Amino acid sequence: MNLSRLAIKYSKATIAFWLSIAIAGILALSSLQYNLFPEVTFPVVIVRAESNNLNSTPTAEATEVNVTIPLESALTELAGLTDIESTSYPKQAILSLVLEPGMILAEAETRTQQIIKQVELPNTKLKVIPLNLNESTAVSYVLTSDRLTLAELSNIASDQILPKLEKLSDVQKIERLGDLQASKTLVRFNGKNAIALKIIKTAEGNTLEVVKQVAQTIKQLQPQFPDVRLEIAETQAKYIREATQATIESLLGAVVISVLTIFGFLRSWRATLIAAIAIPLSLLGTFIVMAIAGFDLETLTLLALALVIGIIVDDAIVEVENIMRHQEQGNSPGKAALLATQEIGFTVSVSTLTIVAVFLPIALMGGTLGKFFRPFGLTISVAVLTSLLVARTLVPVLATYFLKPRLLSSSTRELPNFPLSNLKYRRLLSWSLSHRWQVIVIALVISLGGIALIPLIPQGFVPDLDRGEFNVYYQTPLPEIRINRTPQEEQVITSSNFSWLQRIARSPEQILLRRTLNIGNEIETKILALPEVASAYTVVGVREQPNLGKIYLKLQPERQLTTNQVQEKVRHTLSDLPNISLSVEDIPFVETGSDTPFKLALEGNNLEQVQKTAQQLKIKLEELNSLVDLTISGANQALPSITRLNRQRVIYLSANLAPGVAIGDVTQEVNAIAGALLPAEIRLNTQGDSARAGKILGEFALTLSIAIVLMLGILYLPFRRWLEPLVIGLALPLAIIGAMLALLVTQSDFGMISLMGLIFLLGLLDKNGVLLMDYANQLRNKGMARKDALIETGAVRLRPILMTTASTVLGMLPIALGFGAGSELRQPMAVAIIGGLLASSVLSLVVIPVLYSLLEDWLGSRVK
Repeated sequence: MNLSRLAIKYSKATIAFWLSIAIAGILALSSLQYNLFPEVTFPVVIVRAESNNLNSTPTAEATEVNVTIPLESALTELAGLTDIESTSYPKQAILSLVLEPGMILAEAETRTQQIIKQVELPNTKLKVIPLNLNESTAVSYVLTSDRLTLAELSNIASDQILPKLEKLSDVQKIERLGDLQASKTLVRFNGKNAIALKIIKTAEGNTLEVVKQVAQTIKQLQPQFPDVRLEIAETQAKYIREATQATIESLLGAVVISVLTIFGFLRSWRATLIAAIAIPLSLLGTFIVMAIAGFDLETLTLLALALVIGIIVDDAIVEVENIMRHQEQGNSPGKAALLATQEIGFTVSVSTLTIVAVFLPIALMGGTLGKFFRPFGLTISVAVLTSLLVARTLVPVLATYFLKPRLLSSSTRELPNFPLSNLKYRRLLSWSLSHRWQVIVIALVISLGGIALIPLIPQGFVPDLDRGEFNVYYQTPLPEIRINRTPQEEQVITSSNFSWLQRIARSPEQILLRRTLNIGNEIETKILALPEVASAYTVVGVREQPNLGKIYLKLQPERQLTTNQVQEKVRHTLSDLPNISLSVEDIPFVETGSDTPFKLALEGNNLEQVQKTAQQLKIKLEELNSLVDLTISGANQALPSITRLNRQRVIYLSANLAPGVAIGDVTQEVNAIAGALLPAEIRLNTQGDSARAGKILGEFALTLSIAIVLMLGILYLPFRRWLEPLVIGLALPLAIIGAMLALLVTQSDFGMISLMGLIFLLGLLDKNGVLLMDYANQLRNKGMARKDALIETGAVRLRPILMTTASTVLGMLPIALGFGAGSELRQPMAVAIIGGLLASSVLSLVVIPVLYSLLEDWLGSRVK
């Protein structure tokens, strides 16, 4: 069935169908919400145990043996459990159960309750607390005043403001900070004591929508409190808006440049308009599916749409260019459309389906990566399928109506002022087909060279974002606790439910909080003196620890230094503070807990040996310039505790990365150092971004293998033999050299984002290969000799291949140049695509015909 023939026959119905799609797409677009990243549920279940069934002198070891280990053993059967971390205190145990992303939290909570009821733990109180990390802070407001006391501000916040905000949709809860009675925290904002309202959204809520509603409510309430200043202290909303807007601008830039490029090649505004119409229609059709699937307009889906502009235009270009070619041979627009679509329709369809075969496995991946990239993979798949439908139906209809007949000489098909003209290309291809082994050797050397460049490229995970905001965590020493305590002291210290904060009497607790706040005031003063800092929001008592403070810094929008450079400046400014542990941290890429980018777990049963080894390793790692803010945690000397990860005792060694350092590179460096230092009894287990990077590379390798197998399997359909799929499979490495060289020159990370660009390249290279070999087969079936057919094919397909390459490369330029918020995330993908596409398109024009002829001679009937 020729879909294009049917579309032309029922042209009015075809046009009406696409008008309906356009209207529905506009409505769908208006319903899509903006976000920074896809909403992926990260479920965690906390189990708290308080036991009075221990010895007269309770210890962390006794809790571990009698409470923690039995609970761990039972909970390992919990479905979807990925990690289990526990901390044992005297008479207390806390277990964190990390589950597979996307699991239903309520079901996990119920199952956890059922499991722990079966564990025999006499005189032990157990509490299960579900935690969804997507229930994150949307915005924090502070209340400050020159006249009112903190107690008065707290009353205003709790009695008159908080009830109004709690009624807003998608607000999960509101925490009041800065009031010792309510939250055991203290707050400062720009050097003033304050009360803060921390608005936490529901897991399904949209940050921008929640922030918008809260802002409207605050604006209405502000006039009622003339002596109170209500100000935003912390939010990601501004950056989300800026990043999504910058991505949309890059997308629009790609559309405009692609259309101009098409006109430069076709030199016909009618043909250009027909090809260009495919872009908005394909995008609008994609918006419909995105709305049905519940996707957002976030960084990855917008990036997916920007990437597919090249493919969307590709399908339309191939159709329009082929119709124009038949017109140039003297056919009317109607006949040219029928002949062209019949000649190329099946090939275009199959080549587009192979792109779906490449990206669909990404959408169906399991684990965190799969959940995170599902919208990306599905958006690309839907967009290319929609573009194929536009190219096969609407494009030939519009060509029939709008293209005017013209008869041109072959010389007019030459590409003006372009180094690779038809004549030059014919000569190059003729020479290559006569010197096939030389060409193969050159191609092999180039491919191996591309692979050899990989170790020279920074091995990253997610690029650092110049967000203009970051956190400074600081920790003060805890007061010393004697091990030999009186029974009365022991009762006071161990009568709590969970944290150190609850293990000391109220007066010492307040003293410790105020001491930590005073140190924070000193830190604030130093930081606010920096010209790049716009505001500082300090919270003391973070994570229920009165000796832990967090300072959120917002930078000036107009500044000379990047966020990383300001972070280094802050570290230098605070380097003279004695006995203070500091950690200058980026805003997390995705909220998955409190991990730093670099984190190691040292596992071993002899805790004293593990601690000693961790200290030795820390001393060695402090000599590296690539790590900053090194800390050791997992065993608390002041408050005896034991931390376990997946049923093994651990000590954590955490750090942040120095500016410009890639996580993969430093992980390799640390593993080499640790391998020479660690005794056989201690095992090293990477955590944080180090572990995620390794896991993602493994998942990508498997997904890429599946994608290639699917792609080659689909290619068998139009050719009915394995020669052509084998040629394309062997030509795939041609994309590596250009991509790797581009990443190396720009010093972009070879990580999660650039890997997506490489996968995208596979689909485009495959499309070019199909166009070449299918037309060569058509010419050979008409009686043309193989070499002549390959040369003629190259000459005919040169223009559409160069057009699609140029439109994609130039369309990627706005993204590759790195303008706007979040450009660091988009840039590596565009750089990899531009470099890989330039190299692979030029090389494939020569290598694919050579491989085709060589393998046919060598393998003969064995490939059928």
